[in-house]
Amino acid sequence: MKNIMREAQKLQVKLLEELRKIKVEGSAGGGMVRIEMDGEQTVISVKIEPQILEDKDISMLEDLILAAFNDAKKKVAEKTQESFKSITGFPIPT
Repeated sequence: MKNIMREAQKLQVKLLEELRKIKVEGSAGGGMVRIEMDGEQTVISVKIEPQILEDKDISMLEDLILAAFNDAKKKVAEKTQESFKSITGFPIPT
């Protein structure tokens, strides 16, 4: 039993290390708004193309930021699933 727990802890440490390495970029509006996120779903950066600000359409900008965030979050989930499966050989249980 102790060996199983020890192996589980090793897998957990390895998965956390892999999550820290993940970097994704979500985008919206044809790349006009881009959000970079890490594997722990922390937003690292937000990039907004200047043309969007010239239109002065704040609600459109808000929608694009939200869409880019959700795109990045989806990509983190996909990368997390890939990392988990490569480490354990099994998909993340849902």
